[in-house]
Amino acid sequence: MAAGIYVGSTSGYSGKNMVIMGLGLRLQKDGYDVGYMKPVGAMPHERGGVLGDEDAFFVQDVLGLDEPAEKVTPVLVTQDFKVKAFSGQCEDYMPAITSAYRDLSSRHDVMVVAGSGSMYSGRYCNVDGIRVVKELGIKAIIIDRLHKELNYDYLVVLKDTLGDNLAGVILNDIPGNFMNEVDGLIKPFLERNGVRVVGVIPKDPLMGAIKVGDLAERLGGKVISAQNKSDKVVENFLIGTMQVENFMTHFRKNKNSAVIVGGDRSDVQLVALEGNCPCLVLTGNLYPNDIILTRSEILNTPIVVVRDDTYTVAKKMEAILSRHKLRDVIKIRQGAQLVSSSIDFEYIKEAAGL
Repeated sequence: MAAGIYVGSTSGYSGKNMVIMGLGLRLQKDGYDVGYMKPVGAMPHERGGVLGDEDAFFVQDVLGLDEPAEKVTPVLVTQDFKVKAFSGQCEDYMPAITSAYRDLSSRHDVMVVAGSGSMYSGRYCNVDGIRVVKELGIKAIIIDRLHKELNYDYLVVLKDTLGDNLAGVILNDIPGNFMNEVDGLIKPFLERNGVRVVGVIPKDPLMGAIKVGDLAERLGGKVISAQNKSDKVVENFLIGTMQVENFMTHFRKNKNSAVIVGGDRSDVQLVALEGNCPCLVLTGNLYPNDIILTRSEILNTPIVVVRDDTYTVAKKMEAILSRHKLRDVIKIRQGAQLVSSSIDFEYIKEAAGL
């Protein structure tokens, strides 16, 4: 049987794929034959007539694996699955997960097993991360992504729950100004409670970035000028509802920010264009005037027109930038690099029994 490492998290969208790919690529580089499994898939996706999990297909592509979807993701959470589960007709899926794991791990040196959502997601049908880790008898690494604050209580409770199965935790998305607190207070607190911190990954704006073309699609809008520059990258956004002078002050501090502004505010649009923003998002389905359009073409700055009002677009933007999937090659490289330089691999290998 291969060594096994389960990668879970305290909440959804915490960076599991990034850590899994970084871990997998690094172990491959170290000469190990790496297998991959995501026992519970919450993103059903069809490929070549086979139903699997969208993330699982993607991670396999990156790691150069091609295992049968029903083995990689034995449990797929479809609408039908949920209806059955909530009506109390949940079968025991654990034997299918265990058997798939055994089969896959017999062909590899080490298995990287991906969690879905948080460690308690799937509890309604007894396929939560806690149970999966215990039944497979493997070591878990839990990611906690900083969102306003870290879930230190949750991590200590997980240690109580998982005991020796918890190999350690990774703190993700930590901004520079918070590093001292992490090193001076939070890390020592966790370690006193038996929770080993195996990595602290710094915040990297590129990891949350999205291309203009993808952004337009996600906002249900369309790129109406400088379409050939739709692959420019947006890392953040600013709302241009304020007075021009105030807007300029904010704008100077936030490079690579898309500017969301009413289609009728040509004063702010012009400032944003001349200030080299990656794209303009015009709300209220209003098209810009000819001067703005011409400048946009000359400066190679795409303009996206969307139906919604500014507030709605800003809320959507926030959700998109915090949950954007790691799909681009640049991001995969960057992510793998971040993981590689921030994580104690020797300890993880030792904990997994490699």
